[in-house]
Amino acid sequence: MFFSPSITRLVEVFRRLPGIGPKTAQRLTFFVLSMGKEEVQEMARALVEAKQRVRLCSRCRNLTEEELCSVCRDERRDKTLLCVIQEPRDMMVIEKTGQYRGRYFILHGALSPVEGIGPNELMIPQLLRLIEDERIKEVVIATNPNVEGDATAYYIADAARPLGVRVTRIGFGLPVGGDLEYADELTMTRALESRRVI
Repeated sequence: MFFSPSITRLVEVFRRLPGIGPKTAQRLTFFVLSMGKEEVQEMARALVEAKQRVRLCSRCRNLTEEELCSVCRDERRDKTLLCVIQEPRDMMVIEKTGQYRGRYFILHGALSPVEGIGPNELMIPQLLRLIEDERIKEVVIATNPNVEGDATAYYIADAARPLGVRVTRIGFGLPVGGDLEYADELTMTRALESRRVI
């Protein structure tokens, strides 16, 4: 089946999204084309506005529209406890547990020499300065339990240890090779409670 150039382009745009294959991209395309013009314009405006307004928190690298995100501005949080996570969505999983009251640092990825992602791409030098400047007492590493996440955790632990900080890793409850975003609250609670020094 052949589509017009505009339809083909829209299908290709949807295919760039993670987890979207050719058939899903076609379904999304035809759904959008069946929407009213005002709905499509509202969707387009929301996309453009989010891209223009959302930026990284200057402290933790969370997504925000302010200089500091709401977590970093919250004075009730434990300023001596820092959780290092891979992606902003991982924060939501941890926050749902209600068990963690510290702050975060978001790497936006994991070490992967094959893909050219090293410590500088993940802002690990900035993380180490933050640990030192803010007198962090414990760093909880909550990277994904896979090869890249483990490599990242051990790299950060080795780099942070000379700063005199306690470094722990979330414990059991998360499947090896899994992603934090798919963990339920109970699993995440158990993982946080059983963190260990690495």
